[in-house]
Amino acid sequence: MIVAILIGCEVGFWVLLGLGLASRYLWHRRRLSTALLLSLPLLDLILLVAAVADMRGGATADLRHGLAAAYLAYSIVFGHRTMRWADAHFHHRFAAGPPPWKPPPGGMPRARYEWALWLRIVLAYALTCAFLLALVWLVNDPPRTQALIDFMYGLLKVPLIAALWPISYTLWPRKIEPSSP
Repeated sequence: MIVAILIGCEVGFWVLLGLGLASRYLWHRRRLSTALLLSLPLLDLILLVAAVADMRGGATADLRHGLAAAYLAYSIVFGHRTMRWADAHFHHRFAAGPPPWKPPPGGMPRARYEWALWLRIVLAYALTCAFLLALVWLVNDPPRTQALIDFMYGLLKVPLIAALWPISYTLWPRKIEPSSP
């Protein structure tokens, strides 16, 4: 059940986002667009309630429950940023908007950008851990929730591996080439 809800929420996110942007830029229905885009956090709430209900109903924790927590954390930390990114690209592609913003090409500005992105990844990891620990506490049955603790430790690889980007941009910054006249 959790896998179906997780997949449904992920697909629902992109469908609602696409419909919200199409409503805004193609159909010029601003209120409908706002309603669709504001409904995106409801998908996270549905997923969270489903994971808690599943665990409280006697399910043994596994990867699905860990992914539900990670999805929720990603949406909290990166959701608005993802919406802004999609909005800028959709506006440019379908409504003759300005070109989307691009990160700095190199040098210390790019290193700062990469470090800020990495800090968001760390925050998403911390939130995932908080959700997992809250689920462990709510269920209060260590044998049934051990997989959540294991998932939390396994997921630690993500911020550690992601640190390679800001470290590489800091130690070996890409040269910024002067723009030609």
